[in-house]
This record gives sequence, C-alpha cells and structure tokens, in this order.
Amino acid sequence: MMADDIGYENLSCYGSKVYQTPNIDRLAASGIRFNHAHSQPICTPSRVQIMTGIYNNRNYIKFGLLDPQAVTFGNVLRDAGYQTAIAGKWQLQGGFEGVANFGFDRHCLWQLTRRPSRYPNPGLEIDGEEKDFKNGEFGPDLISDYVCRYIDEKKDDDAPFLVYYPMLLPHWPFVPTPDHPDWDPEMWKDAINEPGGYKSQKYWDAFVRYTDKMVGKVIDQLESTGQRENTLIIWTGDNGTYTDIVSDFNGRPYRGGKGSPKDNGTHVGFIASWPAVIQPGQVSDALVDFSDVFPTLTDAAGVKAPDGLNGVSLMPVFKGSADDRDKGAIYCWYERDGVRDKASQHARDQQYKLYATGKFFDTVADPEEKADLATGGIPEELKAVHAKLKAALDPQVAITEAADPIQSAKRGSPEKKKKKDATKKSKPEAK
Repeated sequence: MMADDIGYENLSCYGSKVYQTPNIDRLAASGIRFNHAHSQPICTPSRVQIMTGIYNNRNYIKFGLLDPQAVTFGNVLRDAGYQTAIAGKWQLQGGFEGVANFGFDRHCLWQLTRRPSRYPNPGLEIDGEEKDFKNGEFGPDLISDYVCRYIDEKKDDDAPFLVYYPMLLPHWPFVPTPDHPDWDPEMWKDAINEPGGYKSQKYWDAFVRYTDKMVGKVIDQLESTGQRENTLIIWTGDNGTYTDIVSDFNGRPYRGGKGSPKDNGTHVGFIASWPAVIQPGQVSDALVDFSDVFPTLTDAAGVKAPDGLNGVSLMPVFKGSADDRDKGAIYCWYERDGVRDKASQHARDQQYKLYATGKFFDTVADPEEKADLATGGIPEELKAVHAKLKAALDPQVAITEAADPIQSAKRGSPEKKKKKDATKKSKPEAK
C-alpha cells in the first residue's frame, strides 16, 4: 500500500500530535516501523523506482511514463505463480494498456491522463471496462472495495497473491470526504474532467483520516478471511506532503516538501507487518529507499530477483538480523521530466547528505539545508562519513554522466534483460 503525497509528519505513530492515524498505528504496532525511509521527491520517479527496484538514473524517462521494457515485481511474482492485482492510481504508460504488460492480471484504476474525478462521482477502469459513477460514490471507497473483494476471492485459493495498492488519497484536490459534514454527493456529478484547484488545507485532516480508514479496511478484511497471519503488508507514502500543507510537528511548523530533495520532500513513513515472520512493536533505524521493495518482495516469496537491482532486501531486518543487511547509504537521482543535465543527485545516510555538487549537510541539525558543512573544507570529524557517502555517490554519478542508459538498454545493454529471461521461477512461499 502506497499513499499519495503524505510525509511521515502526518502519522501519529511517527509523533504527530495533530493527526490521528489509528489503523496505520496498529499496523506499525503489529510489525516494524522504519525511521529512515526515503522516497523520491515526486510521484512518477517513486513509482518507477518502487516497481523496478532500480535507481532512476538508470531507467527513468519522464513524468507519467514507465519504460515499456521495464521488469516489475508484478512480472516476477506473476511468472513465479502469484495471482496479481493492482488497484488505485495509474499514471504510467499514458493508458491502462500497460498494466498487464507490467505483471498485473486484474486492475481497478484511476488514470491521470483521462482526468475524470478521482473522488466524488469518479471515473475508473475496472478489469478493462471504463466506468463512470454518478450516484454519489467516492473513488477511494470503490477502490478499497475492489481490493477487499479480491482478498475475499483468494481466501480459499491455494495460489499466493500480490496486491499493489497505490492509493488515491491524500493527493489534492482536497474535498470533503463522505464522513465529513460538508460532503456533497452531487459534487462533480456532471464534470467531464476533474476540476483544478482545491488545494487549501481545510480538508487535509479529513483526507489523512480517510487514508487511515482505507488502510484499516484492508487489514480488517485480511483478518476476517483468516489470511492476516501469513500476509506481508508494506505501507508507505510516495513522496512528501503537498507544499501548501503546514502542520505542527516536533514543536515547529513543518511545511510539506513534495518536489524537493530535502527531507520534507522525501522522508516518508514505511511500515512492514507480517505476523508469521516479523515480531511486533519494532522500530528500526535501517536505511530504506524504494528500490528495496522489489528484492524484499521476491525474498519474502522465495523467488529469485533479477540481476542488477539497486535495492537490498529488508528480510534480514524483518527477521531480527539487521547487521546482515549491507546498506550504508541511499542514492537519489531526481529530475521530474528526465532532463539528465539538470538532475539533482545525492547520497545520504541517517543523518548526513552529500550532493553531487559537493554540498554537504547534517539533515538532523539542519533539515532545511542552510549550512553547507563543506564550506571551508570538510571538518575532520566528518571526513569518514563524507568519504562513505562519496564512495556511494561517485559510481552513480558516473552512470548518470555516461550514455543515456535507456537507449543503451534498447540497444541490448546487459544492464537490461528481456522479461522472458529476467526471472527464474521458484516455489512461492508467502501471500
């Protein structure tokens, strides 16, 4: 499950006193909450990275597009015998035709390029059929209903399943939710396209609460169908909160940073729960970025991951052996429209961040990155961490500066393999 545009500062399990997220909190209490998880600064880069397990400098093309040759976790798990579904927001490949190509047999999706409403009286595509709802329905309810029906269908099925749930909420437009006194079931009933605007903070709290409600709905369905014990649930957000949202957090105003490579644009909640494997009530300081999701899923399923992924499986952390996981830094390449010579690049650990420009920051003491620690030379006590981050950053910068990796892949570079050769089937182990 991946919520849309929500930083960690909105979650009560991460310390928010303004917003209450009891279902996300109970997910965290039942498993492991990660303190140092970072997305990409905006949605498409995050979605490309989470689905492919590869850093964006190697396979990102432009906003709203996933390379048609990309191998996703959906492809690998489906090839290994998993039944697969995707439900929520789809803004990749310019249409719904790519969903099956990327490994998903079933779908219930809202499409950015079609642009009907996603919230009141929405337009969705459900298993290949476009449907416009005009009787006061709410998009997130319809999509979560689809997820819950799919889970129910699988309760007596021996085949394992994967559901990828990129949630609609809480991305703007911020409008009243069905449980809010201002809810209007007639809103946008006659609209062909989703109206612009609606970005004020008035209904943000309602959106956070409804996001949490949808999470609880899925957890409850897994529990009621007897599948919770052996189901791995991962919950996160695709990037920081929208920039018009300012919340009190840790005693200061905290503005959303969507679109920025600073902490408020990338620091997201990341929670994993799997009662059969993960001990409850854990908090981890392990580094996590979205490239780690793909190898984690294949590792959990007992399936061989493709070669060349940048991610590192979180299974050792899940099993209480964090020291066996080798990830001392994470890397970010960010340029919304894929313009390579304008991309921002950095490597970071839990505290320090080094940009390819040479700027160096303590993100704990200086989250707004105003004091460059490299000014006047690297302090002696920071030379070791600077060297570590530089060692992680330099090889990625070299890849970025090389010939366009997308074109290299299409010419047959070994960096990309054809889907039919990318996986080796193994016996599935987990739902």
